[in-house]
Amino acid sequence: MLKITEVTFITSAASASQFIRSEKPIIAVCGKSNVGKSSFINMLAGRKKLARVSKDPGRTRLVNYFDFGAFMLADLPGYGFAKVSKAEKARWARLMEDFFADSANCAHAFSLVDIRHDPTADDVNMVNYLYSSLIPFTVIATKADKLSRMAALNNVKRIAAVLKCGSADIVVTSSETRQGIEQVHERIERIISAGLPDGGGRLAEGE
Repeated sequence: MLKITEVTFITSAASASQFIRSEKPIIAVCGKSNVGKSSFINMLAGRKKLARVSKDPGRTRLVNYFDFGAFMLADLPGYGFAKVSKAEKARWARLMEDFFADSANCAHAFSLVDIRHDPTADDVNMVNYLYSSLIPFTVIATKADKLSRMAALNNVKRIAAVLKCGSADIVVTSSETRQGIEQVHERIERIISAGLPDGGGRLAEGE
């Protein structure tokens, strides 16, 4: 069973030359601005202020690395934030493309979406990019505490339809109630096992 006892911030990378290489599996966390990436990371770490939570979207402009012991986590810049220049958006896009271009940078991706809404065009593009690049990923639906259980179930079905994945493949979470933390731990355990010499290679979507 996965135990996360100590988590440390390692560094921030502004370009491909600064990306970390590690023998540990690196899990990327991606999603639109204000989807709850920082809150998700803090929930996973069991800490409130490991990743800075801001009310202003678009604050993460670098790839931020955290050491979780058995694995590394890379927090990627949020996409889809309108109040930045075209040049800044282009820089973020190049940074993410460079990150995913090398399989050594990422063993698996957690693609976060807001459970309250249908996936945005940017969400769809992100998932399609992960599919086409053969990058194993898991869809994480955040902010489940904002909806009733029935509404959350219905929205998961809609998200699955838009993203062309199975409802069972979507992990429903809430950083407020820690809903879904066990499922996230189970997925991480499988990612770690897949990266071991006898693990049979990288984890495939839906396995």
